[in-house]
Amino acid sequence: MSIRPELLEVLARRALTEDAARPEAVARLHAKGGRTARENLAALVDPGSFVEYGRFVTAAQEDRRDTDDLLDRTVADGIVGGLATIGGRACAVLSYDYLVMAGTQGMRGHRKTDRLLDVVERLALPTVFFAAGGGGRPGDTDIPLVSALDVTTFAAWARLAGRVPRIAVVDGYCFAGNAVIAGCADLVVATERASLGMGGPAMIAGGGLGDVAAPDVGPLGVMTANGVVDLAVEDEDCVPAARRLLGYFLGPVDDWAVPDQAPLREAVPEGERTAYDPVPVVETLCDEDSVTVLRPEFAPELVTALGRLEGRTVGVIANDTRHMAGAITAGAGDKAARFLQLCDAHGFPVVSLVDTPGMMVGPDAERTGMVRHTARLLVAGAQLTVPLVGVVLRRGYGLGAQAMLGGSTHEPLMTLAWPGAHLGAMGLEGAVRLSMRAELEAIEDDEERERQVRELTAFAQAQSSALNVARYFEIDDVIDPAETRSVVARVLAAAEREGRLRGSGRSVDTW
Repeated sequence: MSIRPELLEVLARRALTEDAARPEAVARLHAKGGRTARENLAALVDPGSFVEYGRFVTAAQEDRRDTDDLLDRTVADGIVGGLATIGGRACAVLSYDYLVMAGTQGMRGHRKTDRLLDVVERLALPTVFFAAGGGGRPGDTDIPLVSALDVTTFAAWARLAGRVPRIAVVDGYCFAGNAVIAGCADLVVATERASLGMGGPAMIAGGGLGDVAAPDVGPLGVMTANGVVDLAVEDEDCVPAARRLLGYFLGPVDDWAVPDQAPLREAVPEGERTAYDPVPVVETLCDEDSVTVLRPEFAPELVTALGRLEGRTVGVIANDTRHMAGAITAGAGDKAARFLQLCDAHGFPVVSLVDTPGMMVGPDAERTGMVRHTARLLVAGAQLTVPLVGVVLRRGYGLGAQAMLGGSTHEPLMTLAWPGAHLGAMGLEGAVRLSMRAELEAIEDDEERERQVRELTAFAQAQSSALNVARYFEIDDVIDPAETRSVVARVLAAAEREGRLRGSGRSVDTW
């Protein structure tokens, strides 16, 4: 059967849009350790599921280039996007194409993006966006414009906050408008090749700020420490990481395994002065191999992680006593508040593992804006619509403990404590020294004074033990640590309707 000429033309034009039509450019990108837009999308989505939008678009530069050059060098105007399935679930995927003018944002590319974002909003589709690229492109000549500030892409992408899950992947230079796409996303995955910045080298030099190499604008180490990047991965792991993160938003899974819970009985050191890593506790409570820690290098005194419990996605916050003794700092307040917003918007119940001496105090701390930043955690916790379950592992002191529990020990659906836990209005030794200051100052002998402090502190510890706090019904139960997973799972199951929780859909702060 013969093929009509017009179909042959379409097939030939389609071939021009594939990576195979640009072997030299692809080879140069591969030599730098990069992958093409189509390679990333092919690795991300289920085979044969991709439905592309706007593949035949070229840059708006007909005044500068002939048609053959546009077809050859401005393929899809530098952005590949469409609908697909990931793990059998419908999603949207977009990727700037670094092979086309360094992945810059052209005017027709913006129109394509806006078209897809409209479809995303209509269908409420989870979205993965490979954001690397050089920012806005000043060379488009066919569309009359002066400032181009009426471009609607950024507002359309930002408007989706809380409505659909959005994962941004950065595996190269990501500047200006491309960086805004990443910054507006719910979660940002970045590789060692990444450099993020609100302006690239040309903009920096144009602003009279000197010559800066592209890798030095916003390297990965800087962006993990300051909290811009949620998850740093090796170059080859960016696509699996994006799939893993997106999976948390795609509903419960049926295949899960339970770790041995007995080690939880020894997971927390005795006494209050020995620091420990809370991540193994999180990993033991959750299903095997289901935990991803987010923003680990930013405000490390507080852990935020996504995981699964009996197949359902949960968010976990936990104090890390290895940093600032687990106190709530300004950074920790911001980190935890934003994480609670994310969980609430998308229907993830939250488990809070408490071991904190309270809010960080002192003049140095107050210079960081503690009063406002830590208050964000209280506001976010008080507004949760998803279930919150609190577990006091060892110390639950002061406003910091209240903030970890949504504002009160009775704010969570259930507040539990482990046997060695203590709860109080502030750290016990400090409370003794403060409340008994006059009596202690009257003791002239230093050794006797400290002996009295130890004795009074031991008495206060007995009074503030988890069992005694439970006797006054300030918490709901004291349990064997090995029971924690099963108790939390039963509470969350009671809160579900039709097998899952509904998110609030409220906007999620970028920070």
